[in-house]
Amino acid sequence: MFGSGWEGRGGGGRHGRDRHGFGGFGRGPGRPERPLEQGDLRWLVLDLIAVQPRHGYEIIKAIEEMMNGHYTPSPGVIYPTLTFLEETGSIASESQATKKLYSVTDEGRAALEANAEAIQAIRARIEGARMRFGGPPAPEMGRAMDNLRAAIQVRLSKGELSPESLAAITAALDRAASEIERS
Repeated sequence: MFGSGWEGRGGGGRHGRDRHGFGGFGRGPGRPERPLEQGDLRWLVLDLIAVQPRHGYEIIKAIEEMMNGHYTPSPGVIYPTLTFLEETGSIASESQATKKLYSVTDEGRAALEANAEAIQAIRARIEGARMRFGGPPAPEMGRAMDNLRAAIQVRLSKGELSPESLAAITAALDRAASEIERS
């Protein structure tokens, strides 16, 4: 059903958090396996909808909760996944005012049954990540990361960076990273 033609990614975390290492789920030297591999998000979303019908926002929150707040998929990842699942006949949607409520179809249930082992492996990786990273990050840390992200976005929206500005920003980020590692 989900052949190699569609390779959705599990990335995009809390507006980029896992891609940029804020959540610690990225790959690299000394980093553990990612809890969501390429293509896993569609199975996780389908599995969540099979448990109970959900709106897109509820799916985002359910995944964030599964990851103890260390990863939150962006709407730009979830809604295309929902569209794909609907186009393949795995889910159906019902309009409710300005939202859609998604529910699993018989075809979706059959796909879940046929891929139960893969889905179990995804959930095992998520549980492993929860064990490694513990509880959710402190709210003040989340606020500080959001402030940093917003400051960078504001600066980038002002136009191209001069070589001096680029050097100053990267030096500040490198200093912050060093201080965090030493703490």
